[in-house]
Amino acid sequence: MPSEHTPASPTGEVPSARTLVIIPTYNERENITMIVGRVQAARPTAHILIVDDGSPDGTGQVADELVAADPQQRIHAMHRTEKNGLGAAYISGFRWGLERGYTVIVEMDADGSHAPEQLNRLLDEVDAGADLVLGSRYVPGGSVVNWPKRREFLSRGGNIYSRLALGVKVKDITGGYRAFRREVLEKLPLETIESHGYCFQVDLAWRTLQQGFVVREVPITFTERTVGESKMSGGIINEAFLKVARWGIDSRMSKLKRFARK
Repeated sequence: MPSEHTPASPTGEVPSARTLVIIPTYNERENITMIVGRVQAARPTAHILIVDDGSPDGTGQVADELVAADPQQRIHAMHRTEKNGLGAAYISGFRWGLERGYTVIVEMDADGSHAPEQLNRLLDEVDAGADLVLGSRYVPGGSVVNWPKRREFLSRGGNIYSRLALGVKVKDITGGYRAFRREVLEKLPLETIESHGYCFQVDLAWRTLQQGFVVREVPITFTERTVGESKMSGGIINEAFLKVARWGIDSRMSKLKRFARK
C-alpha cells in the first residue's frame, strides 16, 4: 500500500518544487508557443516537456526553437517518429520525467483547453497530500466553455458510464488535466498500458485507485480549442466503452471470487 505523504520532504521542499508539465503534440504549430508561454507565466519554476509525434505541420521544429531560446533550460522536446496515440506519448514522457527525478508530473493539452493559470490548483492539492489530482469539469466550480453540446453530452455520459461500470465516485475520470506524484507512476505497470484517448485517462485513474492511492478532484474551466482540430474520433470512444465495461466486469468477478472463498 502507498505510504502516507507529508506536505513537504525532510528538507522542507514540497513535491511541486520539481514539477514537469508534459504537453503532447500533433499538428499544434499554431498553439504550442502560446501554451508554453502561459505555463511559464503561471508557474515559472515548472519544467515543460513537449512530446511531438512527428507532426507534419512543423510543430517539432517550433518546439526545438522554444528549447533553444530558453535561457533557463526549463523547456525540453522529445521527438517520436510516428503518431501512435496520446497514451503512448504520455508514457514516453512519464519515463523521461521519472528518469530525471521530477517529483510531480502533469498532463496538459496543447490546444489551450486546459488553463495553465489553474495549474496551481492541482499542484497545491498534491502538496497537501494527494497522490493524483484530477482537474474536474464536473465538480462544484468546474465548467466548460464554448463546447458543442454533442461533445459535452458525450463527455458527461462517458463519465457517468465509467462511474457506474467501475463503481468509483470520481466525477471526471476522463479528463486529461491531472497531476501525479512520481510514486504513483513508479507503482503503475506503464509497460502494460495500451489504452488511448479517453480510455487512457480512465485506465490510469482506475489503476491508481486500485492501488490505494489518494485521488482528489479540483475544479477547472475547460475551454474548447479555437485553433486546429480536435483529435477525438469514433474509434477512441468505442475503445473506451468496451474496455471500461471489461474492467468493471473483471473487478466485480474478482470481488465475488474473494467473497466465495471466505
